[in-house]
Amino acid sequence: MSTAAALQTLSARRLALTARTPRQILVPLLTPIMFALVIAPALKEALGGLGSHIDYTAFVAVGTVGLLVPLTAMFAGLSVIVDRDSGAQRELLAAPIPRGLLVIGNLVVALGVAALQVIVLFAFAIVRGADFHPTAGGIVWFIAASILFAVFMYGMAETLAARVPKQEEYIGATPAIAILPWFFAGALFPIGALPGALTAFAKVLPLTHALAVMRYGLLGDHGDNLHAIWGSGSATAQAALSVGVVALFAVALIAISIRVFSRSAAA
Repeated sequence: MSTAAALQTLSARRLALTARTPRQILVPLLTPIMFALVIAPALKEALGGLGSHIDYTAFVAVGTVGLLVPLTAMFAGLSVIVDRDSGAQRELLAAPIPRGLLVIGNLVVALGVAALQVIVLFAFAIVRGADFHPTAGGIVWFIAASILFAVFMYGMAETLAARVPKQEEYIGATPAIAILPWFFAGALFPIGALPGALTAFAKVLPLTHALAVMRYGLLGDHGDNLHAIWGSGSATAQAALSVGVVALFAVALIAISIRVFSRSAAA
């Protein structure tokens, strides 16, 4: 079997296990949709938005991607543990294919599910009145940042799944990995509103860079969020730098996840 055929088979199998019912796709959307439909407009009304030309509902809708993607990735990692404990992972490991293909096959499905959920999220945000200002180039920036961030998060989830023996322990670690960084990365407000030490911490988070690029692409913010990270300068150059940061984390975590999975499978 060729590598492409093996990857297609593994991806189809993972899709059948993790997204075979609407409930498995829609349940992770409930919290992000609540942010887009209820919380963002309520905060806009209570706080007056950002006091700028940027629509706060759209600002939070993009920020909510930073919550949706990690949750989707972590749920996908949980299914890896289930497959290891009571599924067909042992039989798959005996197949004449590189073990890393199992990780890549799982990643493909996680990316597809996350993409569908992000589309649904923005559809609800637009219905609620979010004011986006995308351009062709801006959409490319958004797609690049969101895919790379999703790859990074799935690499994190797969690595944790390979290292953690029990589902309960994995679930216990999920809030710290998928939710906590979201509060520091400028999802609900610019990172400059944080105390100085926390602002510096936010600047090293991949999510902060990803959200800044996504907003540069979709909100027409002229790179305001990128300037908060890098300082003054060309917004396009800063977007490229932030995409590079996210790409570095993505490549590193996927490489680590493949190595950790292969070693744990051989144990």
